Amino acid sequence: MAPPTLAGTLPTPRRAWRRLGRVIGDRLPKGLYARSLIIIIAPMVLLQSVIAYTFMERHWQLVTRRLSAAVTADVAALIDIYESYPQDKGSETLERIASERLNLDVDILEGAKLPAPGPRPFFSLLDEALSDEIRRQIARPFWIDTVGRSNLIEIRVEIPGGVMRVIARRSQAYASNSHIFLLWMGGSSMVLLGVAILFLRNQIRPILRLADVAESFGKGRELDFRPRGAREVRKAGHAFIEMKRRIERAMEQRTTMLNGVSHDLRTIITRFRLSLVLLPQTPEIDDLQRDVDEMSRMLEAYLAFAKGDSGEPAAAIDLRALLEDVRTDVERLGGHVSEVTLEGQATVTVRPDAFRRCLFNLAANAARYGDTIAITARQEARWLAVSIDDDGPGIPPEQREEVFKPFVRLDDARQDAGGSGLGLAIALDIARAHGGDVALYDSPLGGLRATVRVPA
Repeated sequence: MAPPTLAGTLPTPRRAWRRLGRVIGDRLPKGLYARSLIIIIAPMVLLQSVIAYTFMERHWQLVTRRLSAAVTADVAALIDIYESYPQDKGSETLERIASERLNLDVDILEGAKLPAPGPRPFFSLLDEALSDEIRRQIARPFWIDTVGRSNLIEIRVEIPGGVMRVIARRSQAYASNSHIFLLWMGGSSMVLLGVAILFLRNQIRPILRLADVAESFGKGRELDFRPRGAREVRKAGHAFIEMKRRIERAMEQRTTMLNGVSHDLRTIITRFRLSLVLLPQTPEIDDLQRDVDEMSRMLEAYLAFAKGDSGEPAAAIDLRALLEDVRTDVERLGGHVSEVTLEGQATVTVRPDAFRRCLFNLAANAARYGDTIAITARQEARWLAVSIDDDGPGIPPEQREEVFKPFVRLDDARQDAGGSGLGLAIALDIARAHGGDVALYDSPLGGLRATVRVPA
């Protein structure tokens, strides 16, 4: 086998692009509201950044350079006047012209030397522009201070016999009003962003409401819902309402059909029982009677599994009272419940009869194979978990998924011995109808633990 080449080990541009996309996707928020805000904010921030950069690069620097050039031209003119008119011994005329006409303060420091160069300021736009203009227009040794006094600029230029010191206001050489533009830009952006967030939240709220209603419907809870928002969201809301009506209509038709079938079959079984009562009581008749009873129990189990409890509304119930009822029913069958423990809130919203049947099926199945049963209920964030432990033989881990299938029996079966094989299937169906699930684990008592988790 040939060794991989260097080209084969390097990622292709498409693969690198996909990898970058996955990394960015993992970092981005998953919610629609947050992603929509990013879609609005990202272009706005990018646009404002481009505008700010363009303003700083083109306007701010250009204006600053032109202002610096004007100040430097004035200083150059003062130097020319000083050198061209030596009759102004005290430089009084020069200082008057600079103060009245050029708005500059000028001093002639005879015999002075230029100070040592200071540290270059971090934000050196003005310092750089002013230095370039002095080199270009005056071309003499100079020293400037643009940071010593915040609102003033000091310029010193070497002249014959001394130094000319010129002090100007900072605004004469620097575009100092640029922050106003930035403030207006930032303020308008914040206002536009606030308006966008307000309108976006109003658009996202109907979608979240639709999601809540759909989730509640899946858990058997009814919520008032009226489609609102944009046309597409209202269309999705009306489609959900129509789908809900179809499901309810199908469930109602199925319930009506099963009620009719159960009535007819119960009538026939009742006739069998009456006929057996009228016949002489013999061992054969007793066997037939047991067969009829078994048929009746199997019929009730099949109808319960097929019918389900979808028509029952959800209601807030006292969980402790429900667990005590399950304990009483299990002990009536001959089982022994050692303890019933409740951790957290005692009120939960479920379909009362359906949830009771779910817990009873699991507890009755545990009672058939264990001598001791423990029931524990606890609140886990937004979930309710009810665990039923026993000290029976348990079920191998590789077979725990099989026992939930209808009519499936294991060799060392724990599932409805002598029954229909639907106990665990009904419990799982009820739990999933609530938006939850049923799972089997090893029990601390040595047998099997069945845990029901439903939204609280």
